[in-house]
Amino acid sequence: MSAAVLEMSAGASAAERLADFARVATDDVDEAAEQIGRIFCPHDLKPAQARAAGFSARHNCAAFDGFSINYVTYGGSVSIDPGCLERFFFLLQVPLTGTARIRAGAGDFDAVPDRTASLLSPTIPTRMMWSDCAQVILLLDRRMVEQRAAALSGTVASTVEFDPVIDLDAPSGGALRTSLGGLMTLAERLGPSGRLSPVATADWREALLDHLLNGQRHGLSDAIRTFSGQAERLPRALRVARDRLADSAGEPLDLAQLACAAGIGIRALQLGFRRHFGVSISEMLLDMRLAGLHARLAQAPPDASITEIAFDLGFTHLGRMAGAYREKFGETPSATLRRRMS
Repeated sequence: MSAAVLEMSAGASAAERLADFARVATDDVDEAAEQIGRIFCPHDLKPAQARAAGFSARHNCAAFDGFSINYVTYGGSVSIDPGCLERFFFLLQVPLTGTARIRAGAGDFDAVPDRTASLLSPTIPTRMMWSDCAQVILLLDRRMVEQRAAALSGTVASTVEFDPVIDLDAPSGGALRTSLGGLMTLAERLGPSGRLSPVATADWREALLDHLLNGQRHGLSDAIRTFSGQAERLPRALRVARDRLADSAGEPLDLAQLACAAGIGIRALQLGFRRHFGVSISEMLLDMRLAGLHARLAQAPPDASITEIAFDLGFTHLGRMAGAYREKFGETPSATLRRRMS
């Protein structure tokens, strides 16, 4: 077991984590709800005991670009009702002490240290009962997760809903907990005045997104497996055609050559794309080019030309490209480039 995981284990979890990143420390219920609500989202917070006997709240938060790592603890038993997190983010909660009874949608379960964590999706209504509970909580920006899921599945950006139960004994759950332990230890080492480089921050984003979207079950899991060629039911001809399309995405589409490479007729190829990928060949090609443009802009130097990059990737109509880019990523190409420059 790694040092990071050991630090998150039940034996070591009594110690407060991220202590130098304190945001909230109070024994007042209303103050806790208001201040923690500013960081997470507005929510209804009620102690189980009359007059809030034994109530306390503490929230420490280390924020990065697109995600944050948090330590939250409540003394006593409290009910938390955030409803839907519609506007904000996904919450991964790993309990360190105590228990949390969680109702997500129509199901409920217990989050228990070293056994079960929870993953809350923005569009699924949630209610929780924490009992002397401390949790490490990862917040991931909703748009970032949905955009990455769209790129991995070959679809337009849309709602992503995860299975809320994470088995920490499973390999994927254990890997996720290890990453969170490493991130928390890194934040503590840096301290509030420290700074994570843009490259390191991007590496952490990639790792966390990979853990969630490829390791945890959600509504686009099957589409991601199919689009990546992992699904066994995908015929070899379509895998060949998809890979050839990706390799030549910057070139004009030639259906005859693509069908010849796949070893099937053009009509069979077209029907196969619709059946197995859920998109036409042209739509998949557009998505590949958009993904390539987004990746290039995210790494482009300040003096990069969006027009030149777009033409290099095979776009010939900049107006249609810009509209499709905005629909897929929720922002213009220039906005992506400006964010890189900042």
